Amino acid sequence: MEELIEILKEVNDDIDFENCTGLIDDGILNSFDILQIISALNEEYDISIPASEIIPANFNSAAALYDMVQRLQEA
Repeated sequence: MEELIEILKEVNDDIDFENCTGLIDDGILNSFDILQIISALNEEYDISIPASEIIPANFNSAAALYDMVQRLQEA
């Protein structure tokens, strides 16, 4: 999880990724941030995030992102 937080901070270090649970719902992440996160996660974790996984529930918090990465790595 710490590694994921570091990746997210590289995308936008103005956001409190450790505590925020409404990254999408509260409009904290913009579409460019989301694209950067997807690209970084694909590269760092050697996964491919399909369009079906690009939903607010998977991007609202670092924990949700972490859970998605774990699921995709197991697939």
